[in-house]
Amino acid sequence: MKIKLNPFFVLVAAVLFFGCPEDDDLTTIPEADRTEQQAEDGPLLIEYLETHYYNSEELEGISNVSMDDIVVTELDEGESLPTGHTFLINAVETETVTYKEAEYKYYILRVNQGGGESFSFADNIRLNYSGNLENGNVFDSSINPVVFDLTSLVPGWTLIAPTFNTASSFELNGDGTVIYEDAGVGMMFIPSGLGYFSSSSSGGVTSYSNLIFKFEIFQFEENDHDNDGVPSYLEDIDGNGFVVDEEDNTDEDNFVDFIDADDDGDGVLTVNEDLEPDTDLEVDEDGDGDPTNDIGDGDPTNDDTDGDGIPNYLDTDDDGSKLDDEDGDGIPDYIDNN
Repeated sequence: MKIKLNPFFVLVAAVLFFGCPEDDDLTTIPEADRTEQQAEDGPLLIEYLETHYYNSEELEGISNVSMDDIVVTELDEGESLPTGHTFLINAVETETVTYKEAEYKYYILRVNQGGGESFSFADNIRLNYSGNLENGNVFDSSINPVVFDLTSLVPGWTLIAPTFNTASSFELNGDGTVIYEDAGVGMMFIPSGLGYFSSSSSGGVTSYSNLIFKFEIFQFEENDHDNDGVPSYLEDIDGNGFVVDEEDNTDEDNFVDFIDADDDGDGVLTVNEDLEPDTDLEVDEDGDGDPTNDIGDGDPTNDDTDGDGIPNYLDTDDDGSKLDDEDGDGIPDYIDNN
């Protein structure tokens, strides 16, 4: 699996999955019509953005800003906007997405883009976060950095987190703490349809609650959930930024492609449909004494044996496999010395 992260990411303790964006303790009621619900949720988000302001001038003067530096305040009736502050409605980016046949608007406050690498909607990210409702009640947060698999989170996170970058660097202190520089810092404001929707959750999240998150993103790891040699983000067949849709299930079995070891259901594992010459000339995979003639470059996406424009791992009639056994001795050709 390709790794895109700083060395510290590997040294820390096991990956943690906390309850916030995708909670296991959910209670579900019969679902409302998504379009009708969005018609109610949308104006509530706009009202929040129009009546709350943040410390914009102060944030601009902080050299290494964090999410804790963001202070959002409700403007009381009769008050004027304080100097050095900006209404959220005048600062957020407005985005639109169609999800489950309903059109949603969501909003991003981009405090700092982040000076590190970009990542995809299917990767793991290390971050701090805090989630609250429109009434200000915090329903979940992290004390120390945690790791989330973006494929396991509510849709709002899958859409918004990858628009930021990771931190540019980090420093490990003698006491075991870490200081990250130039992390991706911001807030998201999402309607219930991009959150828990009809589910309620611990921390006071009721059904059809709009959600607000602060976050700071530090590092990432590229995922290949099924270890088939194809990064999970490339298994988004319909290209909509999600890997769990019915359209992302090439062979229409019980497993969408990013967790399916045989994506096209042809009986040949995806990893065995990698037929390009091995680019690693140091390791002798087939043990024949010659590391230059091995098969498989670790990327099944660039193999198209029958030249029909469909890579072998998605093509049921590709006529090519690492398991081919031309001499019939039960040993695949790519590791057969005879």
